[in-house]
Amino acid sequence: MDVQQTAYAGDEALDERLAAVQATMRASDVRDLLAGVIAAPEAMDASAWTQLVAPDADSALVAQLAALKAEMAAQLDSGLANGPAPAERLDALRSELDRLKLDAFVVPRTDEHQGEYVPVRADRLRWLSGFSGSAGLAVVLKTRAAIFVDGRYVLQVRNEVDPDRFEPLHVSETPPMDWAGEILDAGQRIGIDPWLHSESSVKRWRRSVEQSGAELVLVDANPIDAIWTAQPAAPIAPVIAHPLRYAGRAASDKRTEVARTLKADAAVLTAPDSIAWLLNVRGGDVPRTPLPLSFALLHRDGLVDLFIDERKLTPGAAKELGNVVTVRPPSEFGTALDKLGADAKSVQVDAATASAAIFERLRRSGARIEEGEDPCALPKACKNDTELAGTRAAHRRDGAALSRFLCWLDREAPSGELDELATADHLARLRQDSDLLRDLSFDTISGAGPNGAITHYRVSPETNRNLTPGELYLVDSGGQYADGTTDVTRTVAVGTPPEGAREHFTRVLKGHIALALLRFPDGTTGSQIDALARAALWQVGLDYDHGTGHGVGSYLGVHEGPQRISKLPNTVPLKPGMIVSNEPGYYAMGLYGIRIENLVAVRACEELDGEKPFYEFETLTLAPIDRRLVDVALLTPQELDWFNAYHARVLAEIGPQLEGEEKSWLEAAVAPL
Repeated sequence: MDVQQTAYAGDEALDERLAAVQATMRASDVRDLLAGVIAAPEAMDASAWTQLVAPDADSALVAQLAALKAEMAAQLDSGLANGPAPAERLDALRSELDRLKLDAFVVPRTDEHQGEYVPVRADRLRWLSGFSGSAGLAVVLKTRAAIFVDGRYVLQVRNEVDPDRFEPLHVSETPPMDWAGEILDAGQRIGIDPWLHSESSVKRWRRSVEQSGAELVLVDANPIDAIWTAQPAAPIAPVIAHPLRYAGRAASDKRTEVARTLKADAAVLTAPDSIAWLLNVRGGDVPRTPLPLSFALLHRDGLVDLFIDERKLTPGAAKELGNVVTVRPPSEFGTALDKLGADAKSVQVDAATASAAIFERLRRSGARIEEGEDPCALPKACKNDTELAGTRAAHRRDGAALSRFLCWLDREAPSGELDELATADHLARLRQDSDLLRDLSFDTISGAGPNGAITHYRVSPETNRNLTPGELYLVDSGGQYADGTTDVTRTVAVGTPPEGAREHFTRVLKGHIALALLRFPDGTTGSQIDALARAALWQVGLDYDHGTGHGVGSYLGVHEGPQRISKLPNTVPLKPGMIVSNEPGYYAMGLYGIRIENLVAVRACEELDGEKPFYEFETLTLAPIDRRLVDVALLTPQELDWFNAYHARVLAEIGPQLEGEEKSWLEAAVAPL
């Protein structure tokens, strides 16, 4: 495809500009670049990618490049018919396994970085099974296959996956390693792609498989890639500098500080959010999270080797990286690992997050491996003063948009004419009124009635449901702002709430308030306080099958570690500056879902002067909680005081941003109980 192929007839100036582009990029290079651009998620600024081709393009050239992209996207779409149809893919995989002399294969929903969000190219589990959730794993044998999901997706997996081809199983009740170990016979070979499993995961798989006498095989190439003939290209989205006014600390300071903590000559960084935080850059290679996919080596002297497709770098990002960061193509990452071994270097790698392939390469090279946590994870999680101030500002902005939405919803929903897609779209448009919004922080969960009971429900034209009077509506949403990331869930009544909903809602609220009011000593982990959020539900024999809180980044991942609040054991103490969600819930299957989510920041508790530091939570989210669903008789005086004080703060900080009907609605929505 020639770059000038679609030039506007008679526009000689535009022809000259297109010719100038082609003078610096061959037509094949433009095609390759566009294939990556098309494979990346669509940005809110749909023309942002054009700066990778022509940084100084005027509006006419931008329009022509967009037309070229659309033409190529149509060509790529027409090629999707190549390869096996969805119903034939499992059989095609089994044929490929026969060729490789494998009896089984493990298909996780991960990429080489072990992240929650993966590019389309790496979503092999969805391509194979149809499951679109953010976490899952399949094991395929010659005559049977199973797909394993956690409690968030037990309903979704049954809606999306053919049970005659994949048996749906709960990952906690039937761990996939145990399941495979019991089914495999002695001498059988089960394959895994070592790039898609952490070192810790591979060790567990090996132990389980070998107990049955079977063999775990680390494949050189993923067999799904051999049959996925229309597999998208690796994504190419612009990498930009993250300004100091938002980051709060220069990248040079971060590199120096983190390098001092290393217990080896160099550390392998595989988490793109760690690399983005360390180098003060952001990207757009995966959905809803501003990550540039990359690997890095951080050396003890603070220098960095960054393995990234250089075509992604905007001039601003290249300047931010400077000459202390050596940019190298991803194809050289393996060679760089080999050199660490050849030079007898010690290398720090996180076995919980780095792929087994990296460990295998380092072992073969003779490097001295020092297992240790990602050195960026903890300092990234403990936000600095600038990041906290930006997050507060983002939440005030976000709270105003959500309050406008709830006002609109209260007025329109009783008609019964609104549906889940329309409400989600309306909320997105309200957030887009902010010039600092860069994207949503995840696909909005917009669940009416029974759909709200699907914890991570994703509305589609096939599942779209009207908001019906007499039901509950659950909306879980958030924004990626340049100065902070938000995530908030509200459950609202549409007309008169269904029987039992007020008690369930109030018990969830009691758990939410228990964490909001908590004071805890230094060294406390999220797993030690999780039960407080569940206690009011446990008293009447109820519970919820998800964690109570996840970490949140600063214009990074809406789900961030290493901290969390969960039943699952966690050894990472909650520290000042960490942001976590507070989101207990309850789900009455077939009826409704309830979740109340605010983000909170850990801060020092100045009122307590004990033998050791004590901390508390600062609530960041500012939006009304539906007072119509609260059974005041179930609240203690302290809980009622918190509820009214929180709403008074919402009015004080959000009220000045609203006018007219919206402000009057807010005043009524937060009136004291």
